[in-house]
Amino acid sequence: MIRRFGETVVKGQSYQIRHGAYAILPLGGSLLLTHQAAPVPEFQLPGGGIDPGESPLAALHREVFEETGWHIAPMRRLGAFRRFTFMPDYNIWAEKLCHIYLARPIRPHGAPTEPAHTALWMPAELATEELGNAGDRYFVSDFLRRAR
Repeated sequence: MIRRFGETVVKGQSYQIRHGAYAILPLGGSLLLTHQAAPVPEFQLPGGGIDPGESPLAALHREVFEETGWHIAPMRRLGAFRRFTFMPDYNIWAEKLCHIYLARPIRPHGAPTEPAHTALWMPAELATEELGNAGDRYFVSDFLRRAR
């Protein structure tokens, strides 16, 4: 069974499945995150939707680069969670199936190319409070607990 986080499912509402790959990117006690300014400002794990025909790892590399400007070396898949939410960027109700990976940031190659995204480093403990969704917070907290 996959954990579910976020809004309560709206009875009678049709949801579109959206697969995504996201990364916990630790370096020196901090995590590389992205801040999305619009439509709702929030801190997020870098990552996003898996395009048709794209593998989760290819999507992870692409999305992390677009949102942070960094190249990464994937290490391992940590798990997945479901999240039911309205996505104003796409004007859809979505059941997001979020695959979470632990990866290593290798090197920056410039500013994020994704509009309204800013890359930043945040102390890992602070990220457990500041990340914008409960699924991201859960996986970061679990990663930190296991790392001790």
